[in-house]
Amino acid sequence: MRILLVDDNSTNLKLLTKLVAKLDHCEALPFASPDAVLSALPELDFDIAIIDYQMPVYNGVELYTEIVRFEKYAEVPVIFVTADKDMTTRMAALNAGAIDFLTKPVNPVEFQARVQNIVSLARARRQLADQAEWLRREVERAVGELREREQEIIHRLTLAAEYKDPETARHTLRVAAYSEAIAIELGLPSHVCHDIRLAAPMHDIGKVAMPDTVLLKQGRLTEAEYRQMQSHAEIGSDILGRSRSSLLQLASEIAASHHERWDGQGYPNRLVGTAIPISGRIVCVADNFDALTTERPYKPAWSFERTVEHILGRAGTQFDPDCVAAFGRALPRIQAIMEQDRREQMEEADKAVASANERVA
Repeated sequence: MRILLVDDNSTNLKLLTKLVAKLDHCEALPFASPDAVLSALPELDFDIAIIDYQMPVYNGVELYTEIVRFEKYAEVPVIFVTADKDMTTRMAALNAGAIDFLTKPVNPVEFQARVQNIVSLARARRQLADQAEWLRREVERAVGELREREQEIIHRLTLAAEYKDPETARHTLRVAAYSEAIAIELGLPSHVCHDIRLAAPMHDIGKVAMPDTVLLKQGRLTEAEYRQMQSHAEIGSDILGRSRSSLLQLASEIAASHHERWDGQGYPNRLVGTAIPISGRIVCVADNFDALTTERPYKPAWSFERTVEHILGRAGTQFDPDCVAAFGRALPRIQAIMEQDRREQMEEADKAVASANERVA
């Protein structure tokens, strides 16, 4: 237990130092002036402060006021030493945060009793702080493990969707990365941006319930098939929404709302404007960008420039204007994500060809 001693009188300072040495497991940190103390902050570490009230330049209260400007000292108990018995002085010390007083000349027996009580209090407080820190770390560890399991569930569900349509897996990962980029430009908190990236791959999980004749159909869908395909939003939301996991609930929210339109003409619930969750509005932009820039059974891929122009032109009708503006700011990052994905696909294709050639050889 380290005890800060501040007294401009060298005799008193030596006496206080000797008295501290007699306390169990206590170490004195003597200072002969307030200036010397202030020069040592904030690197100085102590658990209790014993400060003389009457000193030049700074009195004890003024010194302590300067000390507690540093957050690390805010909870340190302070004892003032004073020969002044005036109530005004003592009230000023109490208002500053004093926990006790010692009257000059200091009585060694009284010092031992009063300071030992404060030492016991400081030790108990430290133990509570240590326990609180241990509990915080345990909670943080448990939450981290839970989040890892949630991410594993999402990853496994994404793999399941890939069995229905191999392109779905790459599409969901691109949409997730684009969505995070838009969320960042919207100024959302970093943990929210990260959660959106983790949850977004599940936006089309409801398509596992679609028959292959509809999901993998070459060419345009009939009106009946299109209505059937639209049901994937509600199915996906229902699959994910029954979980108590906050991450899967976010994924459910995205699944249900990423086909809603700002003007209320979307599906499944025809929500309008800000009634659409922000996560759904973000993924709506990202999903449309990816759908347009990639080849589909019913259309060729659009160019990057044409797709950007299309999305910017639909701000306020199909898309949230703020999300479109954030999309515009995120375009350098979005283009880098798209190009990286294309490089990876080419590398995978090259590996597949090489592997096939080896088998033939």
